[in-house]
Amino acid sequence: MTNKIVIIPTYNEKENISAIISAVFQLHHDIDILIVDDNSPDGTARIVEEMKILFQDRLHLLNRKAKNGLGTAYIAGFRWCLEKNYEFICEMDCDFSHNPADLSRLIAACQDGGNDMSIGSRYLTGVNVVNWPIGRVIMSYYASAYVRLITGMKIRDTTAGFVCYKSDVLKNLNLNKIKFKGYAFQIEMKFKTWLKKYKIIEVPIIFTDRTLGISKMSKGIFKEAVFGVLEMKIKSFFEKN
Repeated sequence: MTNKIVIIPTYNEKENISAIISAVFQLHHDIDILIVDDNSPDGTARIVEEMKILFQDRLHLLNRKAKNGLGTAYIAGFRWCLEKNYEFICEMDCDFSHNPADLSRLIAACQDGGNDMSIGSRYLTGVNVVNWPIGRVIMSYYASAYVRLITGMKIRDTTAGFVCYKSDVLKNLNLNKIKFKGYAFQIEMKFKTWLKKYKIIEVPIIFTDRTLGISKMSKGIFKEAVFGVLEMKIKSFFEKN
């Protein structure tokens, strides 16, 4: 059994699921995959079940009863991976916005580089985003600037969803207290890791917007990030890390 795994949360990703699984396994022979599916009505989980026959112990599926937010999907995935004693636990999107080839660099940054968290960063060396409308690029870039201002973190891409954790980080964070369910979950996980003084590094990547399927971004998710960050920072003054 390998000690590395990537969690891929899904909801209605039938257009991408078989391709992303195949791509990861073709590029990486020592990384397992855990799909966390939120009862996708389009049959995403059924496709994964069929592929499990081909990949046997390397491909895993965690079925959830309903769509309940990205954050809770990842928390469920983290718990599953910790129970199975994986040492390096990654997260990435299903839609190829994160290049599966970059997984090796994220893991190496932790395994060989002595870091506790590595982040696939869109903004470390400029703005490395492909196919996004300019309005969304500006919103994302300045959202990270806002988070840095409020929290004090020096991370350039605070909302990034392409991340590798050493298992000790996830064991020592109180996952029960992770509040956010949307994309602000990514900010909260970085902030809690930073508060505990774990070593964090950003690895430059090129982010390419999805070409198949439907984006899960919404105004509610953005609002959670904007107003939730300030609340998160204030609460940190009163909580033990």
